[in-house]
Amino acid sequence: MTIDHAAYERLLKYKIPEVEQTLTQRDTMLYALGVGLGADPMDENQLRYVYEKNLAALPTMAVVLAAPNAWLRKTDTGFGTKSVHGEQSFTIHKPLPVDGVLVGVPKLAGVIDKGIENGKNRGAVITTERKVYEKKTGDLLSTLVSSSFCRGDGGFDGPTGPSRQPHAVPETAPQFSCDLATLPQAALIYRLSGDYNSLHSDPAHAQKVGFPRPILHGLCTFGVAGHAMLKTLCNYDPARFKSMEARFSSPVYPGETLRTEMWKSGNVVSFRCTVPTRDNIVVLNNGRAEIV
Repeated sequence: MTIDHAAYERLLKYKIPEVEQTLTQRDTMLYALGVGLGADPMDENQLRYVYEKNLAALPTMAVVLAAPNAWLRKTDTGFGTKSVHGEQSFTIHKPLPVDGVLVGVPKLAGVIDKGIENGKNRGAVITTERKVYEKKTGDLLSTLVSSSFCRGDGGFDGPTGPSRQPHAVPETAPQFSCDLATLPQAALIYRLSGDYNSLHSDPAHAQKVGFPRPILHGLCTFGVAGHAMLKTLCNYDPARFKSMEARFSSPVYPGETLRTEMWKSGNVVSFRCTVPTRDNIVVLNNGRAEIV
């Protein structure tokens, strides 16, 4: 389907459906296992997130709660057939529950046309916002903002800005660093939290789109970075973790070790993630978190 201005107008009119999710303690533990908690089964700090005794929810679990997965491809506009996750953020307003009924209220927050330059389609950036509520109380739990880069979808005579400026990471040596290994089967576990894209599970599909093997979900990498900060700066206390944002810059392969480098200034933590065994390639960049 051709991406033209009429398709853009249809996208603007599309109402993303609300999502109701019944969250169980099993879901909460499965998410934590998917991002690597429980690697040391004798570590009581980690057990708190993967064992029903005194169970707590990881702050980064906000990204999978009441989410309208793959909604863009359901709009019948042509957008998003070759989209990749660009940026993600969340803000916690109330500690996340370990179970209960949740309601996600998403909306389209912006569309930027990167246009066509020298015959090359520079794509489009689509941003969505989602508010997640606890159904029983009506309380707002979290606000999430996500952007997708839609390759080849530019040139529809849409707005060219404004573009959000990413958070700048200091150029000095990091104050803190935390290495966390991912499991070879990490993507196969993480997908059970709701993202069943075969890019993360099917070797043939991964090779078809240019990867030697399935890659880790970007939001799993995001969760590993959150774990590193929770461990290093919060003593595993989820109440201290208030917000987090980052930009996805390169894929990670399941089984790789992620190094999270951190700079703390007051309540603000700047961070990035690298893969030491691949020349410290940056896989998560322009990170910012608020820790109190």
